[in-house]
Amino acid sequence: MTAEGIVLVTGGSRGIGAATATLLAEQGQKVVIVDIAPEPLAGTRVILWPAPFDVANESAVVSSIADIEAAHGPITGLVNAAGVFGKMHRIEHVRMEQWDREVNIDLRGTFLVSRSVGVKMAERRHGAIVNVASVAGMTSGPIHAYTAAKAGVIQITQTMAAEWGRRGVRINAVSPGFTRTAALEAAIASGALNRKSAESPTAMNRLVEPIEVAQAIAWLLSPMSSGVTGINLPVDAGYIAGTTWAAYGGLPEVSGA
Repeated sequence: MTAEGIVLVTGGSRGIGAATATLLAEQGQKVVIVDIAPEPLAGTRVILWPAPFDVANESAVVSSIADIEAAHGPITGLVNAAGVFGKMHRIEHVRMEQWDREVNIDLRGTFLVSRSVGVKMAERRHGAIVNVASVAGMTSGPIHAYTAAKAGVIQITQTMAAEWGRRGVRINAVSPGFTRTAALEAAIASGALNRKSAESPTAMNRLVEPIEVAQAIAWLLSPMSSGVTGINLPVDAGYIAGTTWAAYGGLPEVSGA
């Protein structure tokens, strides 16, 4: 990222995208957010692109990226945070229209925006992209389209990093664990997800906070990670590390003093 460039955050009006945009703006970056349902981030210096931004629509993505750069300057940092969480079903009950929606937004959308922005970055020989994947893309679960899409996000991150690395573009991914966003809280409130079941397998025995994912993204965008590209960084409170301990009797409890 450079002082004269901007950071574009997709899905920036809520959740991890909003937390990331807010943090980057606090760090002095010029941040523009886009969203399918655009809402401003009150009390911040984040710039809202007012038109709905459909990451899965190729022609709309290409034209909108051109318009954003014409209005605000070159995109030197990109965060692909737009996404939808999968519905839990047995395989035989997965509806293909739901599968297509999740894959189109989570995987196709990440690819389209990364390509549209990354091509320009490669021409300028400078830029950094962070894709928001998920630990769901590294494990298994009854959210079949979502796990497949997020696994795909991890893969295209590596491929793009290899293709554009010698042209000055770094591309990495973060894989959040269960993160305390409004969407997750709604899933818990509806009974679709159990808070204790989400927390107890983690080494830290808690959910991830959106700001914790944002901090990892900010580091991957910054010069502090100048030698890092093509990685997938889990930000999961130790979910991956702790999950398999159930086979050995569970994670150790902390005894009181």
